[in-house]
Order: sequence, then structure tokens, then C-alpha cells
Amino acid sequence: MPSLCHACSPAASFRALPGVTPREYNARFTLSSSDFAQGCLPGMSFALTLYPMPYSFFPTAFGNCGIAWNETGLIGFQLPEPDGEEMAHKFGARTQTKPAAEARPEWVRRLVEHVQQHFEGRLHDFSATPIDWSRVSDFQQAVYLQTQAIKPGYKKSYGEIAQLLALGTQAARAVGVALATNPWPLIVPCHRVVSADNKMTGFSGSGGVLTKTRLLT
Repeated sequence: MPSLCHACSPAASFRALPGVTPREYNARFTLSSSDFAQGCLPGMSFALTLYPMPYSFFPTAFGNCGIAWNETGLIGFQLPEPDGEEMAHKFGARTQTKPAAEARPEWVRRLVEHVQQHFEGRLHDFSATPIDWSRVSDFQQAVYLQTQAIKPGYKKSYGEIAQLLALGTQAARAVGVALATNPWPLIVPCHRVVSADNKMTGFSGSGGVLTKTRLLT
């Protein structure tokens, strides 16, 4: 059987697909033996069957939130937005997921319950939540882990996060960019990161700074 070139190997293929781990690749994509027999011939084609991971929405005191997961952990979280139908469409597209057809796993069910309690004023620390970090860069993950360490009722500045990463305060802007693209708001509490003068800035979630302020109260 001809050997596969690196670019067409399964290992290379899953790296080209954001958020797909080797185990997920094997479980979610099917390749027939005849496909492999052709090797990396020009113009080769074979069928890929993708099984999107699930998402679901649930009510909270702030409005409906969205949650998406896979066997590794959380792959996305959505804060409430005014247009629920549009929010669901965008969330599914962004996380490459589809509405859940089965009951939520026990760990997801518990997380939903804790989020609901959090929005009711019974604050929770979500730092132990399993997360699929394969969807973000190493730098983003480092920023998010430092952000997760900020406990309810406390805040840090962008510069302080940069210093904790041994980057110096000049990297505060890069920290802000990473937090602005946070796929897990609330779970990774980017609302607890503020400017050096303690101003409520840089929140990209629905409602902007007002939502950030509300989450901190």
C-alpha cells in the first residue's frame, strides 16, 4: 500500500481542524481502506463523515445561556443575548456544534446548575470545570488559567495578568486581546479583569461594560 504523505496523514488532518483531538478525529471521521490504498494521488477524494459535538441552552436569572461540550470538556459558553434564535445560530456555528439530541452528561448538568445558582447570587468558582484547551493558542490558555485563578469577589488588572505570565506590564494589551476572544465567558471569568485604574473596560460579551459590571456585583 502506498505510504501517505505527511499532509494527508490522519495526524496532519486533525491538526488542520480546530478543536479536533486525535481521539475525536478517529471517532468522528471515517476513511475506507480503498481511500488509503490510493495514497496521496493528485486529485484524490474521499468521504469524510463529521459528527458535530452537542450544545444546549438553559434559563438563568440573566436570560438563556448556551453551553457546548465534547468528551474532553467544555468547548464553548454563551452569555445571554436579546435575540435568542440568532444567538443559538451563531453559537452553533462558532463552536461547530449542533443541538444536543441526548441528555446532558452529569458533569454538564452540574455545571448548568451551578451557573444558574451563580446568576441568582450564590457565587461559584468554576476553575475546576473541564475545558477543551485545543481550541485556543498556548498564550490564550496561559492567560485563561491565570484568569480562572481569580476568585469570586476579586479582580486583577490586565497588567497584573501579564506580570504573572512573566511578560511585564507592556504585554497588558495582548492579555486584553486574548480575553476579548475568550470562548468561555463566566467559566473563565474575564469580567474580573479590569484596567489599571479599575475602570470597567474591554468586555466583548452581550451588553458590554454594563454586563461586566453586573457580573461583578
